[in-house]
Amino acid sequence: MATLNFGGVEEEVVTREEFPLDKARETMKEETIAVLGYGVQGPGQALNLKDNGFNVIIGQRKDSPTWDKAVADGWVPGETLFELAEAAQRGTVIQYLLSDAGQIAVWPTVKENLNEGDALYFSHGFGITYKDRTGIIPPENVDVILVAPKGSGTSLRRMFLEGRGLNSSYAIFQDATGRAKERVTALGIGVGSGYLFKTSFRNEVYSDLTGERGTLMGAIQGIFAAQYEVLRSHGHTPSEAFNETVEELTQSLMPLVAENGMDWMYANCSTTAQRGALDWWKKFRDATKPVFNNLYEEVESGREAQRSIDSNSQDDYRAKLEKELAELRDSEMWKAGATVRQLRPENNKAETEAEEVVAEE
Repeated sequence: MATLNFGGVEEEVVTREEFPLDKARETMKEETIAVLGYGVQGPGQALNLKDNGFNVIIGQRKDSPTWDKAVADGWVPGETLFELAEAAQRGTVIQYLLSDAGQIAVWPTVKENLNEGDALYFSHGFGITYKDRTGIIPPENVDVILVAPKGSGTSLRRMFLEGRGLNSSYAIFQDATGRAKERVTALGIGVGSGYLFKTSFRNEVYSDLTGERGTLMGAIQGIFAAQYEVLRSHGHTPSEAFNETVEELTQSLMPLVAENGMDWMYANCSTTAQRGALDWWKKFRDATKPVFNNLYEEVESGREAQRSIDSNSQDDYRAKLEKELAELRDSEMWKAGATVRQLRPENNKAETEAEEVVAEE
């Protein structure tokens, strides 16, 4: 393990230097990794493991769109692609990557096909942390581990193909074999993690649900909408409002923050932008922190999890979801975004040059 200093707080992490890919392959050489679910995380993790030389099979519902997607990605029915129950029976590591609602529905089948010494692997702490609500209670004779990439499966795969890694958290809920630590580390390296940092199932799901509903998705959409609507109400065109709200942030500023940090970006923008950002950021923090506190309380209590379970388990969930997504898609702001994206020059990459951060006024 490597010890890193995060602003005065030391934390142990695992990198590819301490646990190289060759060691990960050696650790898992006798294992069959059954990836159950081929929707969000499944394709990226399975393909990365396969390309890294691990023995991988897929479990998926036959004659479903995701079954067809797995076939299109090169998985062979009867050889590396099976129905869920058969894949679970064949695997020594069961990567349980179905949706949270899907995990609840399929759990009796998976539990029935777990053998002593198997590893039950999650990429989200939901099912285990809220086990009283999900009913997912693993037998005591299997390892229960977690690797949670900090991004979508699409990003995990894309970064892998670019020779980069997406950071992941890891956790051990149950070590029945005495090998849980080396298994979870090997799998974390195998799926393409940049580095691994330790968490717990509880902390992973609390931070993940807060982040998704907060700055990663919910809060950012709310802030986008508020600023866009204010600009439009004062006579700014859709193009100007969208560019000043979304396009400049996503195409220019955020890649630079990712590369160098917010302080660097502040230091390298115009003095006018710099002064305004320094004057206003604490006002936004103070205005939104009560909302984040309320959000965390809802997550911690389990009420947010129950809302997700109740909603996502309904027969008409997909229809309702499409209606809600259509509301976003058909809004003026995101229609403007679709037009702006079409107008981007082909060479308009995310890796914008530093001097383009904010033009001097």
